[in-house]
Formats: sequence, C-alpha cells, structure tokens
Amino acid sequence: MATARELIAGSGLPLLEARMLLERALGVGRAWLIAHDDEALPDDRAAVFRDWARRRGNGEPMAYLLGEREFMGHDFQVSPAVLIPRPETELLVETALEHLRGRATPRVLDLGTGSGAIAVSIALARPDAAVQATDLSAEALAVAAANASRLGAAVTFARGDWYGALNGAAPAPTYDVIVSNPPYIAAADPHLSQGDLRHEPPLALTDRADGLEALRAIVRGAPAWLRPGGALWMEHGWDQAARVRDLLHAAGFAHVESRRDLAGIERISGGYL
Repeated sequence: MATARELIAGSGLPLLEARMLLERALGVGRAWLIAHDDEALPDDRAAVFRDWARRRGNGEPMAYLLGEREFMGHDFQVSPAVLIPRPETELLVETALEHLRGRATPRVLDLGTGSGAIAVSIALARPDAAVQATDLSAEALAVAAANASRLGAAVTFARGDWYGALNGAAPAPTYDVIVSNPPYIAAADPHLSQGDLRHEPPLALTDRADGLEALRAIVRGAPAWLRPGGALWMEHGWDQAARVRDLLHAAGFAHVESRRDLAGIERISGGYL
C-alpha cells in the first residue's frame, strides 16, 4: 500500500496538480492530505489516482479529470461534451451585466451555451432576468441544465442551431442582450491539435471553415431578436476583432466596439441597435 507522499512523488506531475487529483480520489481536503501524507492509502483509491495521473500526463485537462472548473466565482461541472470555461470569457458576462444595469426584468439569450457558464452566471447575478440558452448538442444542454439546477439559476434551455433553436421567426423583438462564445477557430489552425484543445469538443471550437461562419450567422440573425437599444456581444479570436466589427457595422449595429481582456487582447466585440 502506497502513501500519499509516495504517490505524489511518483506521479510525474506538478505538485499542485498531483495534490488536487489525490484529494479528489480520496475525497479529502488539503489539510488532511498534508497531515496524513505518510499513511498507507487504500489500494482502490491509489489505483484511481494513478489512472488520473497517467491521463493528465498524456495531456487530458485537469478540468475534465476533476469534473469541474471555477467561473465567475461558481464551480461549474464540466465533461468532454462541453468547452472548458476560461477566465477571459468572464469579460463577456461582465459586459452583458453592465448593459443590463438599470433595466428591470431584462431578457437575455445565450447562443451556444456549452456548460451554461455564461447564462447561469448572468442569471445568478440578475435573478430578475429571464435567461434563455441554446445549444446544438443535447449532451452539452444536459451539462448546462445540471449546472443551473445545482447552482439555483433560473435558465430555460432549447436545442438547436443558433436562432433555429427558438422555433421559427421572432414574433417581435424579444431580448435586451444576446451573448455568445461560438466556435471561432479556423479549421486549419494548428492549435486545434495542441494542449487542452485536443480533448475538447471540436464543434465547440471550430466552424470547420474560416473561423467566422458562426459569428456571421449570429450577427446576421440578431436584429430580428433584439429590442430597440438591445446589445449583441460575442467572444472571438485574438486576431478577429476588426472583422467582427465590420460584420456588426454591416448589419446596422451602432456604437460598435471591442473590449480587451486582462492580457490586453481584443477578446469580445459588440454593438447596439
């Protein structure tokens, strides 16, 4: 029987990652692990840890192994069916909430919700909002719905391709803000075969074209669904801001702008009707 100290030392992983995986395998906290690191551990738990350590060593993301990722101060369940929430996407949530400030009972649409991180975070910050989220993947919607339920967020979900999930043409302008973190990596981008992206769902990463197809569809359809004064904000790639602004201008949006994340990258672009 191996001890925690031996398992961690033999894992080949950075100390923090090894500790996080062993804590999850044992169902204990950091303080317990440190205080009992010389005690023999159950063989079945050690086997689980060794399997996770092997998979992590092969590049599988920590978020998938642990089954969760923190976003906007909340722990979201994740699986290989959904994109792993990134810190830079918090800018999209913050910008949407800024637009909704002072608006009573606003309506929000999140297109391509994935884990539900964006929609659920908005709903938790604005309990008075009517938040709807869509995704083409039934597996992703199951993850998102579970997150909404577990975190106590009032979000309704619909399955379909962008606005197609909303069952036909808009009867009248409906939403105060539309947000989306769509697939925006070009099909030929070598990053798709590197790092965590190798393990994430391809349809959440790339449009299998030039990286702008989903963004074009979202911009093109937004005016029919936005109320006067409504806003559309989308995340995009590091080098796509100027082209997304052009799309927004061409669709009739005003006050078009891009905003930079903490790394100084133009991460999101949006405009207003």
